[in-house]
Amino acid sequence: MTRERHLLTFGIALLIGSAAGLAQSAAKPEPDVLIFSNGEKLVGKLVRSSGSTVIFHSDSLGDVKADWSKIQEMHAAQKFVVVAKGVELNRHSDLSKLPQGPVALADKTLTVGGQTVPVADAAHLIDQPSFEKAVLHSPGFFEAWTGSLTAGASLVEATQKSQSFTGGIGLQRATPPADWLDPRDRTTLDFSASDGSVSQPSSPTLKTSIFHGDLERDEYLPRSHAYFFAQAAFDHNYSQGLDLQQMYGGGFGWTLIKRPNQTLDLKGSMSYERQAFQTAANNHNLVGSVFSQNYIRKLARGVTWLEGVSMTPSWNIGKAYSWTANSSLNVPVYKRLGFSLAAADSFLNDPPPSFKKNSFQLTMSLSYSLNR
Repeated sequence: MTRERHLLTFGIALLIGSAAGLAQSAAKPEPDVLIFSNGEKLVGKLVRSSGSTVIFHSDSLGDVKADWSKIQEMHAAQKFVVVAKGVELNRHSDLSKLPQGPVALADKTLTVGGQTVPVADAAHLIDQPSFEKAVLHSPGFFEAWTGSLTAGASLVEATQKSQSFTGGIGLQRATPPADWLDPRDRTTLDFSASDGSVSQPSSPTLKTSIFHGDLERDEYLPRSHAYFFAQAAFDHNYSQGLDLQQMYGGGFGWTLIKRPNQTLDLKGSMSYERQAFQTAANNHNLVGSVFSQNYIRKLARGVTWLEGVSMTPSWNIGKAYSWTANSSLNVPVYKRLGFSLAAADSFLNDPPPSFKKNSFQLTMSLSYSLNR
């Protein structure tokens, strides 16, 4: 009887150990393998591919980018979806026809879920969860926003007392959020402010107060990088005698460059502009246009450079034209925290007497990224 109990206990322990081993194996699938044409081998995880570029994550090297032409063999156990060149996707597409499943590469041909696709015909290779989220999910209004917050301050206490504060928020929301899908719409929201003062005994206090805010909605044409947009912008600049400038308009834009690491937009619009100055005699109601370009470039190590120029001619009062230019460099420091260096130049050709036409700002501040 005692022997039978020992055997039973041993059998139960063996079953428990086997189940634990199987669970551990299921929790930790086999790593993906990539073999280059020169025989070099990487072990890790296939991330995705776009065009001729493959991104593979290695525990020792991090994310490695390679061209399909330099890869001899590859195996990935997780499920991927292949989107062939020329295939257009939306929420109503029949996704069951796309090759889906584990990935194997040999002889310049991808085998995905039993279907074969020549590497030259593969536009994108996306992991299945990311693919379904991008194509099938419609984000709510409070989802999929990206951007950053910035804030800076300075304080001096001496014969002169000075203080200044700067801050800003830049948000963008594109639908769908995946950069490998043609966009349907895009919403941008920007606000920046700079406020400061300098005072000393027996002298008037010098004040600085500048803010800018704008909102834009873009609606893309089907299967195109062209879009119609509506926009509104508000500006106040004490240094130029400008109490409030309101601009409302709409027009046509074109995303000339759209790549994972850079975006360039060109835009033109018709607009109504109301300028209210500290001197009421200089107030204007303007009918004009806005011609602008905006460029975003993602550099190494998460550094991002943004640049934009906007020209605003007036058609009913020729001398009341204006332009703005801005540029910023955002450098990650720790996780989502970073450092921002920004420059902004604003020009009004017809300010009140005694005010300069040009206003220039250079700010350094801390930033917090909202991007995942």
